[in-house]
Amino acid sequence: MIRTLTTAAAPALLTCALLACALPAAAQDAPPAAGSWSFAFGAATDNRSKDVSKSDGAPFVWGEAEWESASGLFYAGPSFETVKSSGSELEVALEAGVRPEFAGFDLDLNARHKWLVDANPGADDDSWEFTADVKRSIGPASGRVRLQYSPDSIGASEGWTWVEAQLGWDFTDKLYASAAVGRREQETSVDYTGYNIGLNYALTRSVEAELRWYGTDADVPGEQYADSLVAGVSFAF
Repeated sequence: MIRTLTTAAAPALLTCALLACALPAAAQDAPPAAGSWSFAFGAATDNRSKDVSKSDGAPFVWGEAEWESASGLFYAGPSFETVKSSGSELEVALEAGVRPEFAGFDLDLNARHKWLVDANPGADDDSWEFTADVKRSIGPASGRVRLQYSPDSIGASEGWTWVEAQLGWDFTDKLYASAAVGRREQETSVDYTGYNIGLNYALTRSVEAELRWYGTDADVPGEQYADSLVAGVSFAF
């Protein structure tokens, strides 16, 4: 069956096109060094993604490993996080992307494949997710525009798009504040606007604490779309 291309697929096509353009040029400039690995893990009082809960309001833990090329252009790696979805309590993922610079802007273009571990029989337990970030910092101020697309989400939802704008400010070399607003359009689920505002504080060079308030305009019972104040801590090495 041939599926008709819709406007919702435009973000994924844009991401793939940018990746296709960036990869050949990056390959020519990349030095032969093997690159390096970094690791991070953490926990928080709720697992929030696109301003809604993936853990039904319950605490969660996460971890990731990332390989980065010597040039800093290419990266890839696995990750995991605890969730509550389709009978599963664990989501794992593999991600790869590039981080080029263009006209003073930092770009981050990546593709991620996600799986739910031990999901209910017959559940839609995997999905692809494509992301394009455009970032810029001027002094203590920073901004980011994010465009995400999935052709078929995990669970009952089908395709969706997410567009988000974020502004941040470095008060000191340890204290950072940011606020964001985004819009999610879903083919077979709730369309909503989400927003968050919060603070990040570097306790040490490797440990960071975060306190953030999340909210949406979705009028849906339960914890998934409910407003929430979330506290978290992360470790990086």
